Amino acid sequence: MDKKKENTSGGTRKWSIMPPKGRYTISYTQVTENLFIHLAAWCIIFGLPLFFLSQGNFSWINFLLFVPVPVCFMIVFYSNYFYLIDHFLFENKKNEFLLINIALILGTALLIHLWHEFSLTLNLAGGKSLFGEGKSPNESPQPEKCRLIPIILFFLRDVVSLTLVVILSTAIKMSRRWAKIEVEQKEMQQAMIEAELKNLKNQINPHFLLNTLNNIYALAQLNSPKVKPAILDLSRLLQYVLYENNTLHVPLKEEVNFIRNYIDLMRLRLPEDARLTITFDIKENSTVMIAPLIFISLIENAFKHGMSSGEHSFVDISLTEKENGRIEFLCSNSYFPKNESDKSGSGIGLQQVKKRLELLYPYRHMWHKEIKDGTYSTVLIIDT
Repeated sequence: MDKKKENTSGGTRKWSIMPPKGRYTISYTQVTENLFIHLAAWCIIFGLPLFFLSQGNFSWINFLLFVPVPVCFMIVFYSNYFYLIDHFLFENKKNEFLLINIALILGTALLIHLWHEFSLTLNLAGGKSLFGEGKSPNESPQPEKCRLIPIILFFLRDVVSLTLVVILSTAIKMSRRWAKIEVEQKEMQQAMIEAELKNLKNQINPHFLLNTLNNIYALAQLNSPKVKPAILDLSRLLQYVLYENNTLHVPLKEEVNFIRNYIDLMRLRLPEDARLTITFDIKENSTVMIAPLIFISLIENAFKHGMSSGEHSFVDISLTEKENGRIEFLCSNSYFPKNESDKSGSGIGLQQVKKRLELLYPYRHMWHKEIKDGTYSTVLIIDT
């Protein structure tokens, strides 16, 4: 995303947002594709002799004599793929895995050699070969020279080929296992994130309720007629917190309505000379979703530290929906820290905001806070 500049009361700040990493998942489509690849590969192997035919030389008998050779390769491949790798290699029984495969490779190579001799005998008896008159499926175009090649070389050729089959089977199986482990790790991380988010929400609710009840209690001490409407506003806020806060995201419009109700509640105890400026610029047909209560701690902080009787106090809040789902939240307030141990930005609510932003919007948010000339300013920009 392009770099942009955002102005706070402290000057200009450059920032950039990195695109989130996509999540890897194994789908039904991928399973189907893997099955298709296996079938296509074996079809090519079984049909390999057909690529070397000349017109009129095809013989089903000799083709059937060729079929057992790739079948032997399939047996070695899938014996490893479906059983040996899982039960020996992945169980850290490497010596047993090697010994069993050595025996399997040597035994299969011997069977292939015996089958080759058997098919050669049939062709020499006068049968029409798949590859031409008087030629066996395992012979070269010049059978006289092939007979001079030591049998051991053919046997070693089959051993090497079968060894490569075992290596290929192991490589495919291990790559699938690594992909599965990666998916499981991501799912575990997601479950941990969701559990942590749920825990943070459970902490936000009592924290928010405590602050709101303190405000109503302050009104009750003054026997203010505003207590009843304050309790009504509180019931609306609690309804949102209890029912909407169970989801990871809510419509931005609903979150804005919640913020409006909260600000209406805060108005009841503002000093008469306090200045409160609220601006919401949300698109009429907005479909943007946002994490619930993500802004409320920032607004709480502004009212908590921005209002003081007998002092010039102000709170300016602006929430704007930009293009491509970007949300800009700007808040500035007069700064009256309560005491040395209670500074703006050090409360429980703001710590929870930081954690939730890191979990929900990694590389997709910018949060800047500063205190300058008696004004506390915060800028939060989220790419939803």
